[in-house]
Formats: sequence, structure tokens, C-alpha cells
Amino acid sequence: MTKGKLAISIALALTLSLSAKDNNRTDINNTKMEKRAESKKNSPEELFKTKCATCHISTRPTKISTLVAPPIMGVMRHIKMVYPDKREAIKFMRDYIMNPSKQKAVCMPRKIQRFGLMPSQKGLVTQKELDIILPWIYDNFPPKGFRGRGMGMRGAGRALITK
Repeated sequence: MTKGKLAISIALALTLSLSAKDNNRTDINNTKMEKRAESKKNSPEELFKTKCATCHISTRPTKISTLVAPPIMGVMRHIKMVYPDKREAIKFMRDYIMNPSKQKAVCMPRKIQRFGLMPSQKGLVTQKELDIILPWIYDNFPPKGFRGRGMGMRGAGRALITK
């Protein structure tokens, strides 16, 4: 082999070796980015947005006529009134989300008349997702200082949330 061909062969081998290392780095970086994206997708907030907030908005409504379900602030206010213990509230929510019924409902009867009974979420949310979402919902809703409107209760439902 001539010196020129040897030099070209060495240069080619070096280039391929460096290219393989760059590809390996790219694979590692892509894996890290995928894990971060997956982690964000499975965060409580993201799961809430995709699994719950499509019906239960998380802000005070500006146009009540556009609501398809009660806002989560009011829902959680009623759940906490009946189930002040976090474990019991989560146990109730898990059961109600999968097997809703009028007998189990803790909301005001007018809400069921207006919105209907929440449809079962079987097949739409997993137990693992509920393990992530429900404690977060309990801890974040309703926000401190929230006052319910008491619609349909003539002010009886205007309890102030202090937690």
C-alpha cells in the first residue's frame, strides 16, 4: 500500500470512528430529551390538562353558558366538605371517576340537572394516571381564599376555603 493510500485509509477510519462517537452522543441526547418529554407528559399538571380539564376548567369561568361540567374548584370544594381527609377524598374520587352515580355524588343536585352525571372514565384514564393526578388535584384545588358562588343554595354554599 502506498503512503498516500495509507494516509487516506487512516483518515477515513478516523472519520468513521469520530462519526460513530457523534452518533452515539446524538442517541444519548435524544434519549434524554425523550425521557424529559415523557416525564413532562406524565406530570400531574399535564395529565390534569389532558384527562380532566377538557371538561372541568381550572379557573373561574367568565362565561357560564360555555361550561360542559362544573369547574374543578367547585368540585373539589364539595369533595373536601364531605371528605376532609386527603386519603378518603382520593379514595372517593378514584371510585367516583370510574363508577359515578347520583347516590355517590357530592355536588348540588342542580349541577347534575344542568350538566348530567359525569360519564365513567373507564378506559380513558388508568389507575397509574389517577395515582399521579388525584393527590395533585387535592393539594391544588380549590385555591386558598376561594369562595363558592353557592348557586342553587341561596348562599349556604359560600364557605371560604382557607387551606
